[in-house]
Parts: sequence; structure tokens; C-alpha cells
Amino acid sequence: MLFREKENLLSLYNALNKTTYADTDNLEITTLENAVYMNYKNDVSFVFDSRLLIYEHQSTANPNMPLRDLIYVTKVLQGRTKDKNLYGTSLVKIPAPKFIVFYNGVDFQPELQILKLSDAFETDCEQPQLELIVSIYNINLGHNTELLDTCHLLKEYAQYVEQVRIFAKSMPFADAVECAVTHCIDNGILADFLSRNRAEAIAMSIFEYNEEKHMKSEREEWHKIGLKEGEERLSRLIQALLHADRTEDMQRALSNPEYREQLYRENNL
Repeated sequence: MLFREKENLLSLYNALNKTTYADTDNLEITTLENAVYMNYKNDVSFVFDSRLLIYEHQSTANPNMPLRDLIYVTKVLQGRTKDKNLYGTSLVKIPAPKFIVFYNGVDFQPELQILKLSDAFETDCEQPQLELIVSIYNINLGHNTELLDTCHLLKEYAQYVEQVRIFAKSMPFADAVECAVTHCIDNGILADFLSRNRAEAIAMSIFEYNEEKHMKSEREEWHKIGLKEGEERLSRLIQALLHADRTEDMQRALSNPEYREQLYRENNL
């Protein structure tokens, strides 16, 4: 919501270009009047001056961001080139992409993390034929201070999130969001934005929290199911090996995962 306003997005774009990290264009711009926006879930993506910039916010660490962005950017480029002759003799130009993630979850993450699509390849490649690089900035208070100090809105957003967490320690989450919004307005933190969008900001904050909580619960539940199924499968294997008087194979299977998988296949488990 905050950075879909062009003036705010401009401040974020320029702040990224002033950070000390190498992943910048070193070009400050003064207007986004010609920017073309594309909205997808909770990212802000736009094309400006031959650059396709995709900014995404995450409250959970996700190693699959390069693959997710590959899928997304492919859809974007399909839309932009649908009227182009990709089979002709002329080169079809596309905007140069850049992928940025702003992380503000509670789990520890470094100041800057670089994720590569090639990290997910099942085999190592010295020179990958396909690559996509995502830069992840930790924007919790106390991290990337140069970036936060340069983009005051991003810093105020981090202050708002921190305030929600402080109130949430002593009250239900919905009440914590209400109190955090009031506190921030009273103390000049995103005051104009929260005053104009109070109800929507509160609703979105609660929704994002509930969605994250639900996803965490789902992961834990699937983990429990996986453990239970794994235990039952191993139990059936041990019973089969004992019945066949293959105690040595049983001992080897307990210490050797690859051999255990081989025995699963042999016993149709």
C-alpha cells in the first residue's frame, strides 16, 4: 500500500541506489511519471527507463524466491511481448530486470543476502545457462541503517512493525495493531498515510499476520504428518526384514539412508 504511491516508491528506488552495496544502478531519478505498474500479490513491480524493477516484502525467509520471481517475470514478459514478432529477424528488446526483497520477519537474517536460481539446480553448474539473482535486505530496525536513514518511509514502516510487535506481547494481535496505528499517528510515524488509510492498514496488517500464522501452522502440520508416515514406513520395513531374517540389512538400513531407500523399493514400501 505504502509504496504503490509514486512519490513514496521514488524515495525507495533512490535510497536503494545510494546504499553501499554493489547491487545498484547508481542513477538517481526525479520522477516516475512514465512508470508502468504491475501488481502481483504483495510486491510492487514497475518498468521505468528500460528497467523492470520487482520489489517484494516478506515476513518469512524463503529460499525459493529466485524460482518464484522467474515464474512471475516470465508472465510479465509474456504480457509485454505478446504483440511482438519473436520469430522475426529483428531483436526484441526487453527491460532489464532487478529483483529486490525487503525482509522484516522475526527470524534472524543477514543484512544482505543474495539468492541465485542456480542454487536450486539438482546438479552443480560452473556456468549456469539460466540464472536469476535476488537481493534480500533485512529492514528490521537496527539493520541496513544506511538504507533506512535514506528512505525515511521505509524506516517508519519498520518502526510501525516494531511497535505492533511490542503491543502484541501484552494484548491480542488485533488490539495491538489498533494501538500501534494510534501510537504511530500520535508520534509522527507514517502519520499521514495511517490517518488516510487507517481501516485498510489495520485490516491488511491483521490479514498478513493471520496468513503468516496459518502458513506456519500448515508447515508444522505437514511436518508432523511426514514424521508419522516415515515412522510407519520404517516400522513396516523392519518387520519385513525381521520376517526374512535379514538383521544385518536392518542394522545397515537404520544407519544408511540411501540403502534404506533401496530396501523400501525392494519391498514396495
